[in-house]
Amino acid sequence: MATGHTPDTLTLRARRTLGPDGALTDAAVTVQGGRVTAITPGAQAPAGAHDLGDAVLMPAIVDTHVHVNEPGRTAWEGWATATRAAALGGVTTLVDMPLNSIPVTTTLDALHAKIAATAGKLTVDVGFWGGVIPGNTAELAPMAAAGTRGFKCFLCPSGIDEFPEVGRAELAEAMPALKACGVPLLVHAEIELPLSAAAQAAQASADVRDYRTYLHSRPPEWEDAAVALIAELVEATGCPAHIVHLSSAGALDTVRRAKAKGLPLTAETCPHYLCLTAEEVPAGDTAFKCAPPIRPSANRERLWAALADGTLDFVVTDHSPCIPGLKQLDTGDFMGAWGGIASLQLGLASVWTEARRRGHTLADVSRWMTAGPAALAGLPHGPITVGARADLIAFAPDADFVVDPAALAHRHPITPYAGRALTGQVQHTWLRGQPIVRDGRLTGAPIGRPCLSRSGAAL
Repeated sequence: MATGHTPDTLTLRARRTLGPDGALTDAAVTVQGGRVTAITPGAQAPAGAHDLGDAVLMPAIVDTHVHVNEPGRTAWEGWATATRAAALGGVTTLVDMPLNSIPVTTTLDALHAKIAATAGKLTVDVGFWGGVIPGNTAELAPMAAAGTRGFKCFLCPSGIDEFPEVGRAELAEAMPALKACGVPLLVHAEIELPLSAAAQAAQASADVRDYRTYLHSRPPEWEDAAVALIAELVEATGCPAHIVHLSSAGALDTVRRAKAKGLPLTAETCPHYLCLTAEEVPAGDTAFKCAPPIRPSANRERLWAALADGTLDFVVTDHSPCIPGLKQLDTGDFMGAWGGIASLQLGLASVWTEARRRGHTLADVSRWMTAGPAALAGLPHGPITVGARADLIAFAPDADFVVDPAALAHRHPITPYAGRALTGQVQHTWLRGQPIVRDGRLTGAPIGRPCLSRSGAAL
């Protein structure tokens, strides 16, 4: 592909450019200083413009649910590997979760340590969520002032001892503080309710290699109760709250009622809940284990309907890898394996594959995977308009491929998508107008940077 730009100016000509109205039009998009400076009819593209052929030029993806784990658990994932995978998947900004790093991001000092650990390693831009745990309310305002974009909590054990769960009392203290800071509370919404006697008896004799054993150990009622509690606390405090990785369709009516009241409650779901089903999980294939669990196909279709009607606000990956031994692939023990799915590089392709089957458009996917996540995190990412950030991808929506774990850039090539046929490939990725992926391959030195606008750093 010709270079087609000076050091200061880049023009991209795409016969299918995704516009703010959702239409695909022939356009030439000129970029200077990291922003879109002009959009003209494609026929007027200057000589030497990048000709993207039939690829769709569209806004890059924003993924606000990524566990990078560095510092402290870099053997699980790290800044260099995660951000390379992000770029290849069309993501130009990700927001890191406050666990599973050591230290967890629940203090200002820990935030500074995490930012320092990114130096020289970022292929894409990154933002940071903090954490709400018992006893750290005094840390919330200083962390928000330093650029933390919001704060996550768990209503059940997180799996990490240093990030304990919170309950009603802790949230009643933290939520007014977050409201005063102007940042949202993010919630892992499961409350561990007692299983019935029959369920307990069934669990005691169940086969740990049978996915249904794990599925029934975290019933949808846990999510439904947790979402109801958060809706109640949002109404009481006025604090914006966001439900992460919602998997239970039973909680959707609670979200709908809250929105109908005008409450600041939002919710996301993930590619694995939209693309995978409980029925297809092979015995012992713990690559499919996550929390909350992947549920049956009927539940999946209700999630798709909730995306279509706006009950669910957007889709992010919840990329949550670990070292291979913790997945217990050798034993296939669903009850003992770490729960987390690595999919950062495959988010766009997996969602597009299923979305197009249901009649959705790339405009829908861009709204769900760019505009929605960016709005939650307060990031300046949106449609391709003059003045917008030049975070762009050239996407081939009709290109089929089979997922080869060896082609994945995240640290450990463990994924439930291995061998799965997907449609849609990222050809090129530009971060602030600079190419970071060209012809499906990483290019150049890392140019990503932390997103810390509240402390003055440029976005």
